[in-house]
Amino acid sequence: MNALDIEATRRRLEEADGGYETIHSSPGLEIGVYVLIAPEPDRQQPHEDDEVYVVLEGRGVLTIEGESVDIVEGKAAFVPAGADHCFTGYEALSVLVVFARAHGPTGDAGATPS
Repeated sequence: MNALDIEATRRRLEEADGGYETIHSSPGLEIGVYVLIAPEPDRQQPHEDDEVYVVLEGRGVLTIEGESVDIVEGKAAFVPAGADHCFTGYEALSVLVVFARAHGPTGDAGATPS
């Protein structure tokens, strides 16, 4: 078992002006780090898998199916599979993303934030 270096991944993505990187993938689970830096918009599409966002750094607004919730460091939000969602109102926002892969590793790999 390898330790997941979340902070090193977050820093690397922040230095690259944002993006998404998978740090663990197994048949039932994908964990990644997603960094958004304004003014770059969040261009996510609905995913086939349930997901949880845990805010590592920053603050913003997560809108899920038209309902907005303020998110800050230390808070988490659940997004059900297929739900339309996006982040707004951020300067720099880093989140840990946990996908529950009901479809296994052969499921829709395009489900990661981009």
